[in-house]
Amino acid sequence: MSKPRVAVVFGGRNSEHAVSLMGAGSVLDAIDRSKYEVIPIGIAQDGRWVLAASDQRFAIEDGELPIVDTTGAALALPSGSGSLVAYDPGAIPVELGSVDVVFPVMHGPYAEDGTIQGLLEMAGVRYVGSGVLASAVGMDKAYMKTVIAAAGLPTGPYVVIRDRDWRLNREQVLKEAEELGYPVFVKPARAGSSQGISKASDRAELESAVEFARRHDPKVLVEAAIVGREIECAVLQSLGDEPAAASLPGEVRVEGGQEFFDFEAKYYPDQMSLTVPADIPQETAEELRAMAVRAFEALECEGLARVDFFYTADGKLVFNEINTMPGFTSLSVAPQLWAASGLSYPALVERLIQLALSRSPGLR
Repeated sequence: MSKPRVAVVFGGRNSEHAVSLMGAGSVLDAIDRSKYEVIPIGIAQDGRWVLAASDQRFAIEDGELPIVDTTGAALALPSGSGSLVAYDPGAIPVELGSVDVVFPVMHGPYAEDGTIQGLLEMAGVRYVGSGVLASAVGMDKAYMKTVIAAAGLPTGPYVVIRDRDWRLNREQVLKEAEELGYPVFVKPARAGSSQGISKASDRAELESAVEFARRHDPKVLVEAAIVGREIECAVLQSLGDEPAAASLPGEVRVEGGQEFFDFEAKYYPDQMSLTVPADIPQETAEELRAMAVRAFEALECEGLARVDFFYTADGKLVFNEINTMPGFTSLSVAPQLWAASGLSYPALVERLIQLALSRSPGLR
């Protein structure tokens, strides 16, 4: 019997292009080639799909972020049969055959937000991770908080600034944001990897922060600062009908003088430390794990997620956000949380592929 074919898709048309490649490199190294045939597929920053070149770079080298190498053969999108066709310039198109599952190691808009999930649903192809709705809601922090609050989880105060309001009612939305009290954190509503986030302590900084966030997304979230430790928990769907499982919680600390958990803290060495299990009371840890699973279920997530909380000095847990496709290098937080909980990175990759293979395409 032929081995299942797994297409690992990475890159994309957004500012998290390089983050995607770093995660994909780890996934490609971890997949058991004795069990699966693997097809690495890059989506270039201009939207082209290509077979990964043999010398495709996946890591940061000399401070330079990786990008998809477009010298590989161009690919047609999967058809209803899930088949791929390669188009090398000057050569006859090559039928690559059907794909059993797609592993989209992708983040941000046009990727983690339900767009690639919708494309794969239309093509009838199984894939790793959450479906269209959960991915879209998880990507949009404003709607995410609405759903999470409806599920009864505590969230911090925030204000949403939409493009039209910023252009036509700037003074009013700035006043609404200031009512949160300084300092505030300003972030794109639909971006990840801490892209476009800044802290504002007065009106001038607030206005500049909104403009900075709008470079990534015309929809912006302004959040009241919550003083607390950042505790994160990974959630994994069960292979059967059992409830989703939560990892041990871990505490993230920013090193090197960084004021908050920004892009550099996440992806450059010695900028972040993770302590697993987090040094919190056992009752709090169990409550946090239960809340993480509730968040996962509230969005109807599939596959995996990472759920982030603040733990305040008075012992309260406040939901921060959920990531339906968290950073996925072997050294990223979610894989480290699972490793500390007894599930190694290769075993985690294997579980996600098996979860994808076990579900049928279409409405579930």
